[in-house]
Amino acid sequence: MEHRIDPELKELLAVFPPLDLDNVQATRDGMAAVAVPATIDEQILVTNKMIQGPEEGVALRIRIYQLKDQSEIYPALVWIHGGGYVLGAPEGDDLLCQRFVTDAKCVVVSVDYRLAPEYPYPVPLEDCYTALKWVADHADELRIDNQRIGIAGASAGGGLTAALALLARDRNYPKLSFQMPLYPMIDDRNNTPSTLEITGHMIWNHSLNQKGWEMYLNGANGSDNVSQYAAAARADDLTGLPFTYTCVGQLDPFRDETLQYVTKLCQAGVDVEFHLYPGCYHGFESLTPTAAVSLRTVTEYVEAAKYVLNRTVSVPL
Repeated sequence: MEHRIDPELKELLAVFPPLDLDNVQATRDGMAAVAVPATIDEQILVTNKMIQGPEEGVALRIRIYQLKDQSEIYPALVWIHGGGYVLGAPEGDDLLCQRFVTDAKCVVVSVDYRLAPEYPYPVPLEDCYTALKWVADHADELRIDNQRIGIAGASAGGGLTAALALLARDRNYPKLSFQMPLYPMIDDRNNTPSTLEITGHMIWNHSLNQKGWEMYLNGANGSDNVSQYAAAARADDLTGLPFTYTCVGQLDPFRDETLQYVTKLCQAGVDVEFHLYPGCYHGFESLTPTAAVSLRTVTEYVEAAKYVLNRTVSVPL
């Protein structure tokens, strides 16, 4: 397997410590200890805001990124961080969210959803829906067009994105114009050829995937009664979903579930743009952001967001 990895992606992978999901809190603490705060662009305003959560007495943090001198009504992008449903925080995607603001010309709202195993499904998804609904309800405050709202995320964030698109469709609010589930974690059965193939140290693998799903679904993963809103690969009807952009590395355990999802979207009449990157493992563009394939990958999905979200002419303030 190692000989198939893009040469530029090998060096950092070799020194990246394997994730330990048997000790989730220790892994979270370790990630927080080594995290380096991202530089905030002087033209961007980043604001943390507490909003009413999905249950009474629960507050939910969102992190808002917008241009200080925004002169038009922008589209909005709700961003959902990754981490196997058990790790991560909005700050980990500060650089990417700022790039969406400057390059894709949108206001970004990132969700600090509650994590499993302390908060299994449906809590993380309901947190994300609450944030999405808040964005649509507060269009004037955010200076956004609530007819041009997209959702996006990577890995588990991509899984929540795909599930959230189904939930927003079925609850009839808000109407989404775009979804971008990047290499999404959407199949709790963990039995596709690609997830069975990826067993070594490739950031994410079959064993880690099993543990992540067990914590998110409280041990019900792989059973017959898993909801489509928990694992979007379970959905039979994908009609009515918005324009979708997705991508995955060929050496990612989520390769085949992404391919199957793309096929089902196409068959349901949903407009789809899809990229498969050879030689690339899970989360490669985050681990090695300066590699040529990483630069190309991020540019392609940022440009996709710009294209879809800005297809309607901007409205002056």
